[in-house]
Amino acid sequence: MNFKKNMWSNIVFIVVIAALIYPNSRAWLMRQVAFAPSVNAVEKSPSLSTYQWELKGINTPDINFESLKGKVVFVNFWATWCPPCRAEMPLIQKLYNDYKTKVDFVFVTSDPSEKVTSYYQEHQLDLPTYNMHTQEPSEFVTRSIPATYIVSKKGKIVVSTVGAADWNSDKVRKLLDKLLADNNQ
Repeated sequence: MNFKKNMWSNIVFIVVIAALIYPNSRAWLMRQVAFAPSVNAVEKSPSLSTYQWELKGINTPDINFESLKGKVVFVNFWATWCPPCRAEMPLIQKLYNDYKTKVDFVFVTSDPSEKVTSYYQEHQLDLPTYNMHTQEPSEFVTRSIPATYIVSKKGKIVVSTVGAADWNSDKVRKLLDKLLADNNQ
């Protein structure tokens, strides 16, 4: 009896370790515990210091961030090798599917285009993704990914989140709807 108990304990331990090592299982686990991001009060939110930022499109045309001034923008820094990034991508894809005609989405990676294209095909994603051609605005500089920002029409950074989050939450959707409807923010 003691032998069977030890054997099952060892099997469970090995399965848990394997789940933590394999990136897709870590992504699934993180997705289960992701929370909606916190939102800054618009009047207390920092503003972008510049919109001068050139981005080279991987699966979309190149853009200058200046062209997004006066629009609601969702910016996400990520990488294909990053488990928290991988965890939030399916949730972001759902949000993107519903808001892509209303909100400008900008996904920024340092991964080569071939790797991004392969990852997107494997996971059935179609998010507009870029490599940086020039330095990002100082408010977007971070040492950790994923890092996500939501910018209002007036250039206020109303969400600044590092780490995986549930971007398909009601809280995020209500915020986007409010930002889209209000021309004073």
